[in-house]
Amino acid sequence: MTDYTHILFDLDGTLTDSGPGIMNSVMYALERFGVTVDDRATLRKFIGPPLIDSFREFCGFSDDEAQRALVLYRAYFSEKGLFENAVYPGIPALLQRLRDAGRTLLVATGKPEEFSLRILEHFGLLQYFDFVSGASMDESRNQKWQVIERALAHCGATERSQCLMVGDRKHDVQGARRCGLPCLGVLYGYGSAEELVSAGADALAGSPAAVGDYILPG
Repeated sequence: MTDYTHILFDLDGTLTDSGPGIMNSVMYALERFGVTVDDRATLRKFIGPPLIDSFREFCGFSDDEAQRALVLYRAYFSEKGLFENAVYPGIPALLQRLRDAGRTLLVATGKPEEFSLRILEHFGLLQYFDFVSGASMDESRNQKWQVIERALAHCGATERSQCLMVGDRKHDVQGARRCGLPCLGVLYGYGSAEELVSAGADALAGSPAAVGDYILPG
């Protein structure tokens, strides 16, 4: 078992259950395009991937429409959506356990960094992390591998086999792979075991406590 020294966490679906706020923000944007959403559950697919890509892929929007939808999304999210959110039970205990064991904790999220910092501070999680790497508001840094690389550069991690990405969607696994990191997939978020395994996750954890047991066995 590898002795992981640096643990990188995704935010949405891994540290917090952000689904309600994200789906409400997407619905707000789509309604202003005249798009009616009959089943909110269909908006779950927006949780995880870069939003501008999702508006193009799932709604058939042009680049210009996707950019306008993103602006509308952020208008709602920045005021209401980011707090329509909840910390998963067991996350604070997990983070404290890892900190007590001397691990360096980082956040690597596709959510804009400005929003991520506000969320983490609001829910009392920011204190556990050495650095938060998120997407840029201008979309120049919106891929998972980009935020992972930024986090690794900041903390000066050179032995990537000792760095572990923890996330709930295939984009977390794919981003970790591209950066040469192993990835632990979590099953309490928004991705399925099939999605995570197919993407190449090294292992799966069904709860925050199981994440801790995987990183600190015995």
